[in-house]
Amino acid sequence: MSTIDWIILSSTLLFIVTYGVWKTRGSKNVDDYVGGGKDAKWWTIGLSVMATQASAITFLSTPGQAFHDGMGFVQFYFGLPLAMVIICLVFVPLYHRLKVYTAYEFLEGRFDLKTRSLTAILFLIQRGLAAGITIFAPSIILSAVLGWDLRTLNVIIGVLVIIYTVSGGTKAVSVTQKQQMFIIMTGMFVTFFYILGYLPADIDFSKALKIAGASNKLQILDFSFDTSSRYTFWSGITGGLFLALAYFGTDQSQVQRYLSGKSLRESQLGLIFNGIFKIPMQFFILLVGVMVFVFYQYNPSPLNFNPSATNAVMESVYAKDYEILQEGQAKLEEEKKMAQNKFSAALELKEYTAVEEAKQQIIALNKKDSTNRAAAKALISQADSVVETNDKDYVFIHFILNNLPTGLIGLL
Repeated sequence: MSTIDWIILSSTLLFIVTYGVWKTRGSKNVDDYVGGGKDAKWWTIGLSVMATQASAITFLSTPGQAFHDGMGFVQFYFGLPLAMVIICLVFVPLYHRLKVYTAYEFLEGRFDLKTRSLTAILFLIQRGLAAGITIFAPSIILSAVLGWDLRTLNVIIGVLVIIYTVSGGTKAVSVTQKQQMFIIMTGMFVTFFYILGYLPADIDFSKALKIAGASNKLQILDFSFDTSSRYTFWSGITGGLFLALAYFGTDQSQVQRYLSGKSLRESQLGLIFNGIFKIPMQFFILLVGVMVFVFYQYNPSPLNFNPSATNAVMESVYAKDYEILQEGQAKLEEEKKMAQNKFSAALELKEYTAVEEAKQQIIALNKKDSTNRAAAKALISQADSVVETNDKDYVFIHFILNNLPTGLIGLL
């Protein structure tokens, strides 16, 4: 990153922390620290709930998920709106009536202290593991930018997060998440339009969608009962519903967000806000990943987007084999580019037989691409069994660092 990017990044972080400190300057008791002062408006609750669930993983990994597997992941969230309605009607009124700070206080009243302690301990273990994964995302970014050891960055970021959350409490986290969501979503929208601008002059958004569709990246709904499919409409409605009920209804990281509401109605409206806008947000982020896929149909891409993985294999005895794969991939990308141009030209001329022929050629080339990338992962694993070969977390950050203008990189 350039000096300007570092200035923007540092200024953004400083502003968010300063704003959080200023907004929580009057916090003097447990109600302020744990309950956030019970004065949050519904939009603050809604954005905070969305930001708590999303974290950096959503904005870093989800585009990579779409790059590799398409839009089908959005089905995972189909049960969420129904879960929000159930929580608003059942969970939230109960918590407000009992005036609890945590979901586990209810269990103590309903059962006993042992039950509360057990569930609280299980939550802390689960949340600790989940927080580790959440912290892993920004560590990946800084590791790619700075070249520092990933484990060291995990520890540094973890310590900073602990200091901020412990010193500021619930309110410090909630009030700053609005700014974080605004910055992130603004950056995502700007990036989306930059991607479209980087495509060839004759490829508009409509054609880009058709190009993505030819590679099966736009299949959103899967109504099959195939148990081997990770994401289907039915698993999203059923599994997504119960997962959302458990997460938003009992996970303290979410419960404390809506318990900080000024009233029962504010808490309920905040959750309904999340239920309405969560799926469109995920849809858009996946769409950004699909557009990154289209971008790399016309521009060279690495065999593996994880720079640490590439460095590991290039510094091993398998370097020559990897170079051969890279040469083959470069030729394959030229073939894919020509096939995409044929597909685009046939669409323009409405020659549907030629469109179908080009589509079949693209599908065949994509299979070769997948084979090459699988072979690259195998070589990387042989060179270094520890390094991560699954590169979906690195796709979007690679695009950002190598294609976006100075300033926007620092903001994202």
